[in-house]
Amino acid sequence: MNLTLETTRLLLRPLEITDSPTMFAMDNNPSVHKYLWQNPTQHIEETIKIIEMVQKQYVDNNIGRFATILKETGEFIGWTGIKFVNDHVENGNTNFYDYGYRLDEKFWNKGFATEASLAWLNYGFSQMNIATMNAYTHAQNGASNHILQKVGFQLMEDYPDTAGVMWKWWKMENINK
Repeated sequence: MNLTLETTRLLLRPLEITDSPTMFAMDNNPSVHKYLWQNPTQHIEETIKIIEMVQKQYVDNNIGRFATILKETGEFIGWTGIKFVNDHVENGNTNFYDYGYRLDEKFWNKGFATEASLAWLNYGFSQMNIATMNAYTHAQNGASNHILQKVGFQLMEDYPDTAGVMWKWWKMENINK
């Protein structure tokens, strides 16, 4: 995938296998998975498979989650981006564009998720001409729920997953469509 986005502090680029050690460290942290099914990654091979799956999404859907790099230091701080969800049903939906992110805990509460979100939403609406962007968050994840609201998502409803855990379903419409 030949796409790189830049913000004031961040570089957003396709995930590479070389990102696997730092991505594994992030996904191995139980705090990062508190609102993500509480199932931290246990082996770096799992991370490599995830990166390979995302790289396949780049080919199949021309979009996917991207490595999010702090420009000042070159550090991998997590991933952000748009994903075309066609591999499962979420809140009764499939074949939709989903915005999401996951940051390493040491980069929380610094405005990076908001900064990346604004860049991705601009790209999705202005370059990809996406009509509707969705997102979903654990109902108790106050920080992520706040960020989505701050960048312009509208809360549509709360819904339970198959295990009965409550999630929030978010939506943003492209005002230029």
